[in-house]
This record gives sequence, C-alpha cells and structure tokens, in this order.
Amino acid sequence: MRLEKIAAKALEKYNFDRYLMSKAVGKRAKELTNGAKPLIKDMSLKEHKATDIALAEIAEGKIEINLES
Repeated sequence: MRLEKIAAKALEKYNFDRYLMSKAVGKRAKELTNGAKPLIKDMSLKEHKATDIALAEIAEGKIEINLES
C-alpha cells in the first residue's frame, strides 16, 4: 500500500487530527528506535524508517497510542 493511503487510514484513527496522529507516530517511532519490535511482519528497521513502520502499525490497528503520558 502506498504511504499516502497508509497515512490517510491512520489519520482516520485520530478523527482526522493531524497533530494527534503525528504525536502518536513520533511516540511509536521512538519506541521502535529504542528496541521495540515492529508488529508488522514484512517491515523491519533495516528496510524502512521507524516513522513509516509506526504509521503502518497505527493504520492497521496493531497498536493504540495513549498520548496522555
């Protein structure tokens, strides 16, 4: 799936609030760069950027980010 479609799908999860989505992507990307395992099988940090993996995980509903902490 193209990145634009993935971003649109992820944006739906945050009621089209780009700020909240970008905060969630940033938080998950930080977790990935600190050693968390990607939840999407065909994506790895060697081949994809952490932000792209985080965006795909959010779009597919693999994770739910709590932005309060």
